[in-house]
Amino acid sequence: QVQLVESGGGLAQAGGSLKLSCAPSGRTFSTYAMGWFRQVPGKEREFVAAISRAGLTTDYADSAKGRFTISRDNFKNTVYLQINSLKPEDTAVYYCAAANRRRATRIIEYEFWGQGTQVTVSS
Repeated sequence: QVQLVESGGGLAQAGGSLKLSCAPSGRTFSTYAMGWFRQVPGKEREFVAAISRAGLTTDYADSAKGRFTISRDNFKNTVYLQINSLKPEDTAVYYCAAANRRRATRIIEYEFWGQGTQVTVSS
């Protein structure tokens, strides 16, 4: 069982930056591919970015390319999502997720989810 705790969300202005963090419990962090997803009320949860278990491969949704960067530190058991040039449409609840496989980009592949952290971007 993996418990995920996100942090780093909040209120930010358009054009600014935020860095989200996710710290899974357990000592097997490096065996999981990690991903970030987001959801706004009334819409389905959508993929944002993912990183393979060793951190060698990253995947991004088209909407995230160029402004979002996913990274992980397997020594600190933490995965990050850096968001630059924030836009109001980035407003959402951001979820961290873990998949017990080398690489994962689809929601169905992720077994464990955090509670989410709210990101609100004002114009």
